[in-house]
Amino acid sequence: MAKWTPKHEAPEPLEGPVVPTIIGGTIVWFALFLVQLPFYGWYADHGHTWWVWTCLAGGGLGLIGVWYVRKRDAAIKRAATVGAP
Repeated sequence: MAKWTPKHEAPEPLEGPVVPTIIGGTIVWFALFLVQLPFYGWYADHGHTWWVWTCLAGGGLGLIGVWYVRKRDAAIKRAATVGAP
């Protein structure tokens, strides 16, 4: 089997508003969790309680993501100021 080699270099990663994007996604996950809570009995009757817990897990992981990207942005800014002439 021949080894695949790329014909061009990979593009630079896109940088955007990472922190607001992660915060927005986390809010959506928690909102979905709260919207589904009143219907927990229906989900339990139909074997779909994992939908509720998936939304809660998404919100919890989003909180970790917010912490992570804020630390990442701070580290990038620190590195930029140290490397600036």
